[in-house]
Amino acid sequence: MCNEFCDHCYADSGPNGTHGTMTVLDWRRCIDQFADMVGRDVQFIGGEPTLYPHLPEQITHAHAAGLGIEVFSNMTFIREHLRETFKACGVELASSYYSDQAQEHDQVTQLRGSHRRTRANIAKAVEPGIPIRGGIVATPANQRVQEAATDFQGIGVGHVGGGRVRAFGRASQGAAPTVADLCGHCARGKCAIGPEGDVWPCVLGRFIALGNVHAASLAEIWNSARTVNARAEIATVHGLKPAESCTPPQFLPNCGPCQPCPPSVGHCDPREADGQLATATIGRTRVNAEP
Repeated sequence: MCNEFCDHCYADSGPNGTHGTMTVLDWRRCIDQFADMVGRDVQFIGGEPTLYPHLPEQITHAHAAGLGIEVFSNMTFIREHLRETFKACGVELASSYYSDQAQEHDQVTQLRGSHRRTRANIAKAVEPGIPIRGGIVATPANQRVQEAATDFQGIGVGHVGGGRVRAFGRASQGAAPTVADLCGHCARGKCAIGPEGDVWPCVLGRFIALGNVHAASLAEIWNSARTVNARAEIATVHGLKPAESCTPPQFLPNCGPCQPCPPSVGHCDPREADGQLATATIGRTRVNAEP
């Protein structure tokens, strides 16, 4: 479920979406299983996770389990009690942005007033010191990408990355998804759980089913032959080698060998990172949850 309806949405989310079949207890069970696997970070994404009525209690549960937490939101619907939960649980935020001009931004999101609300809520998050990073996906021709990045930073967003439209969800325009259009590092230290309990190598790789948490535990799925084979298949297509140096930050936190660092790692600047920091995110398990 999402209150926006972007043409490039990889998840095919929108106002007519649902929260799926995963119950509050199902999500808690997954969080506990992930923590038992010595997982480090959980990212609540979607869709729009702030529309999920039980997000505050899920964040609190993940925090109590000792996990680092990031919420990836369009920042149009941040209620005060949710903001308080962010602060209390040390949540980091991530958001997308498309233009410094309201009309162009709203044209992408297809939600009137989204630019104004996103900008205002980011400013409210920055003021009490909630960490926030931003990403800009280039969608229409002549989009004001550089101006958007400058405006984003002007609000107080300290880390801004960029990304391209990938042929998944609505952006595929009916084309079949391919492994080649993934970043290639899927299921390597991260996985994603969808609203129906399906486990994928990453939020974009939902056409590759690894299992379902309604039928097996997260650990069983992660260590299954299916996951091992999928990881190998993806790596083969991309000809992957272990990352030896930090690469420029990507928009999505699960794209690239060294992306905007998850909460347990902290921030590393690609221009300053040495080899040790560059591989800090490799091998650290991360899970994305789509309530």
